[in-house]
Amino acid sequence: MKATGYWLMKSEPDVYSIEALERDGTTSWEGVRNYQARNFLRDDFKVGDGVLFYHSSCEPPGVAGLARVSRAGHPDPSALDAQSPYFDAKSRPEAPVWITVEVAFVARFARLVSLDELRGTEGLTGLLVLKRGMRLSVQPVTQREYEIVKKMGLGTRLKGGPPPFSSGK
Repeated sequence: MKATGYWLMKSEPDVYSIEALERDGTTSWEGVRNYQARNFLRDDFKVGDGVLFYHSSCEPPGVAGLARVSRAGHPDPSALDAQSPYFDAKSRPEAPVWITVEVAFVARFARLVSLDELRGTEGLTGLLVLKRGMRLSVQPVTQREYEIVKKMGLGTRLKGGPPPFSSGK
């Protein structure tokens, strides 16, 4: 049996936020159209894997909460829907090109763990989201990185980390 994996999954909060996942309970992670990200979804995501739910393309970007994989990779139905912005004419039911997973809500952080805070925290320098030009919407993280960010989001300040982010709200 494969050990639990850990992931960072990006979503724009005006498209789908941690609050929406909390409301819905689960969601299908449709519309991924990058081959490397698709391969992660298809080959590496397993039920029970931990997910850092990251809000991107917003100010400030950062990790907003936790989810877990509740259904492993399967064909992405949006690729077959001609009305979907994610439609792909090359994808067919008998030969799907694109894959989706289902994720379930675990926790919403009391505060966003900002990208700047991630950058300044010991033990997180290997996070792919911190690498210049890294745009993958699905990225592996180590168990240690996952646990550090989880502690930060749940309110535990770590040695070497900056003060908690405040949105001013």
